[in-house]
Amino acid sequence: MAHTIVNAQNAPAPIGPYSQATMANGVLYVSGQIPLNQQTSELVTGRIEDETHMVMKNLQFILSEAGMDFSNVVKCSIFVKDLNNFGKINETYGSYFTSNPPARETVEVSRLPKDVNVEISCIAVK
Repeated sequence: MAHTIVNAQNAPAPIGPYSQATMANGVLYVSGQIPLNQQTSELVTGRIEDETHMVMKNLQFILSEAGMDFSNVVKCSIFVKDLNNFGKINETYGSYFTSNPPARETVEVSRLPKDVNVEISCIAVK
């Protein structure tokens, strides 16, 4: 099976041996994104809503590079350090899916890359 690597210059460069996304047979697998602002090379910290918006923008940059948008997303995985932030993350995340939201799971974890509070990955279909 052939696959294509997708890299968006507006989204953070991978911090390990992985790609931002891989396209195979019309399906885009997007690696987990953290609230890293590629323009400033700084993490967005403070309010969990601001962190979640930055994560969603990074996903949006990658989707756009592949010729897609949030309407193409069929599955998301959300990883959080503190499930007490679920309501605020959920509200912010939900603002990007105005109709037909994708399948999803949300999991609390003990630690995330660069000690961020939220990471989200997704799968999208053309």
